Amino acid sequence: MRLIAVFLLSTLSMVMSAADYDINQPFGFCTRASRTDAASTYDVTGGGCYTYPVPDSFTGKAIVLKSDGEDMRQTIEDAVRQNDVVILDGSNGDFIVSSNVGVSASDKTLLGINNARIRTQWFVTDEIRAMLDAAGVPNMSTSGGGGILPNGHRVREEAEYNTRKMIIEMTGDQNETYRNSGILSLRNCQNIIIRNITFIGPGSIDVGGNDLLSCVNRTRNCWIDHCAFMDGMDGNFDITGMSDFITVSWCTFSYTEHSYMHQNTNLVGYSDREVTGYLNTTFAFNWWGTGCKQRMPMARVGKIHMLNNYFTSTTANNCINPRVNSEFLIEGNYVERGVKHYYSQSGAVAVTWTADNYIAEAENLPASEGATVTVPYDYSVVPYCDVPEMVKKGAGATLFTKH
Repeated sequence: MRLIAVFLLSTLSMVMSAADYDINQPFGFCTRASRTDAASTYDVTGGGCYTYPVPDSFTGKAIVLKSDGEDMRQTIEDAVRQNDVVILDGSNGDFIVSSNVGVSASDKTLLGINNARIRTQWFVTDEIRAMLDAAGVPNMSTSGGGGILPNGHRVREEAEYNTRKMIIEMTGDQNETYRNSGILSLRNCQNIIIRNITFIGPGSIDVGGNDLLSCVNRTRNCWIDHCAFMDGMDGNFDITGMSDFITVSWCTFSYTEHSYMHQNTNLVGYSDREVTGYLNTTFAFNWWGTGCKQRMPMARVGKIHMLNNYFTSTTANNCINPRVNSEFLIEGNYVERGVKHYYSQSGAVAVTWTADNYIAEAENLPASEGATVTVPYDYSVVPYCDVPEMVKKGAGATLFTKH
């Protein structure tokens, strides 16, 4: 069965809307149990529903949360543990979390309604930015140097060492609790659905802190759909630690003026030592926009399917970045004018770069390398000319707007 509808373009180059392509159900690698066998499927249901209003047929436990204006970290964590479906209702304002919400459970759905936004309590202030500028941190090395911090921790990179040292000296926080300023961490989870939530971080800063969302410790069969990610401290959304079978669809990734440096948005695989055979991920209909500089995504290990994504970040140093032991299938993506550094490959097993990608300012398109990369699910590639319009209208926390 085709999971994404096929539409034939007329000679008038008809532009379809986002609704014509958004199938409103899990697809891609999150629905698989094998990286190669199409017959080996997985039924991604989350907590039993993933739409709003919750259907009358739903028999599980659901809870609706609203912000109380205080730290909601423990409230959200308890709600996820005790319920199948957690609905975050943004009508009382943003949900604030003092530190990362840890989730170690399976069969859960998190849905946002009424402009649900979760933001970190700590953020990079103008005072911190001015202090780092005065010390010349942006010109320091991010690959060497370093030293021992006042709290005894060794840091191997000059920029990170000086950043953390100055924040310790400014705040007196020897435990560096601010580095826990992420939002959700999925650890050894399975069958998780997260939809229609905006994640707002403290601003990217080179301190080796938390991501806005992370899948770690063998987390698998997750569908992250119609979410917006901005200003993650270390990254916006990373997938590491033998996690597997993840689909990221209709999401936006960006950084604002609150971010300082290290705008590295999506990492798949924490290092070259990642165990092979895992991290199989579908990125479909996503938008990497303002402020993104690298990792859109950068991936080690796994099959990475880049389908009909949209790139507009003119600050990019490197967008799509296959690395060691990875396999990439790249098709139907659209890179806007002004995005100069859209692709770099280093050590990948294979890359299949199809002819239906569009690069506005490309002189020489990348060549495919190695064996042809395939994925074990049905799909169709949307014509690239439709991608900008439909992704700009449909990506991000755009669901359930009538409620």
